[in-house]
Amino acid sequence: MKKIMLFILLFSLNGCIGTIVGTAVDVTAEVVKAPFKIGGAVIDAVSDDDDEISSEETKD
Repeated sequence: MKKIMLFILLFSLNGCIGTIVGTAVDVTAEVVKAPFKIGGAVIDAVSDDDDEISSEETKD
């Protein structure tokens, strides 16, 4: 009887453990992506300023 209860408990916890691990992986992936997103935004901001200056210089 104890073995049956143990198997039922393990199978019911399987979904919970999978959810916790999945959430941890998602958070880790977002933490790793953040520096690249920030770096891309900085590069876009810097390059957009240069494009505006270049277009103003060609108008003169």
